[in-house]
Amino acid sequence: MPMSYHLKLKDKSVQKGVRRLAKSQLVKALKEIDDGSIPSGKTIHQVRKRCKKLRGLIRLVRPCFKKYSKENKAFRDAARDLSAARDAEVMVETLDRLEAAYADQLQHDAVLPLRDELIELLSDTTEDDVIEDRLADFRFIMSEALDRSHDWKVKEDGFEALAGGLTKTYRRAQKALAAAEDDPSPAAWHEWRKRVKYHWYHARLLREIWPDMVNTRRDLADRLSDLLGDHHDLSVFERRMGEWDTIKKDPRLGDLLLGAIKARQDELLEEALPLGRRLFAEDADALQERWQLYWTEWRSAA
Repeated sequence: MPMSYHLKLKDKSVQKGVRRLAKSQLVKALKEIDDGSIPSGKTIHQVRKRCKKLRGLIRLVRPCFKKYSKENKAFRDAARDLSAARDAEVMVETLDRLEAAYADQLQHDAVLPLRDELIELLSDTTEDDVIEDRLADFRFIMSEALDRSHDWKVKEDGFEALAGGLTKTYRRAQKALAAAEDDPSPAAWHEWRKRVKYHWYHARLLREIWPDMVNTRRDLADRLSDLLGDHHDLSVFERRMGEWDTIKKDPRLGDLLLGAIKARQDELLEEALPLGRRLFAEDADALQERWQLYWTEWRSAA
């Protein structure tokens, strides 16, 4: 499937490119909601990804986009309203990954009652009438955003429209890494992951300026984001364990899960930290200057 989430040479201006990309994501979100053949869980997952892509897009032009705060809040809140069902699904997936990775410690028969409980909780959050109402609300928000996007204004053009957002996001990722290393809490690692994710979106959006170089960076940022995402899912799983009846009845299972969570998180950070340190080693101003040169050469071919 061809990738369409990027600026193109045929975009006559950054503003036109941003409007095109916003329309693409919003139209796809509306189609996914209207497609009755897609299971509700998958629909929620897909349309929440659309919101994240939209937020990544407007963050790239943030200093030149006056409506950034309003639009960012709209997309953030819309995705958040659908988060309960996705969060419940992630808990099941996290347990399955733990069981697969630590099968010797986590025997299937011991884990099965907890999985059944989590499946039941997932069913409660994905009841048809509840999901239908939330998706209807979400659809209305996306439809309104589509109407607004036709008139979005980006006050600069060329790389000047992108430099501020690109550099600010990159610098925030550097600071979040340093903060997490100073205070390695779940919240700090999650904050770093969010910043890495936005840099990943920016690499995707600008991949055409030099595909061989930028796509490598995009793939590394994607891998880093996945590692930190798994780390976060495990932290949420650990935090919620006290709510589950199966754990209350079987504290030994809880202890085994805690041990597996700690071991897996250590493994994830063992890979993530060296990767992240290299990915964000370059000075932010130097990265901006380098990518601006790529942009200039790319546009000169138009």
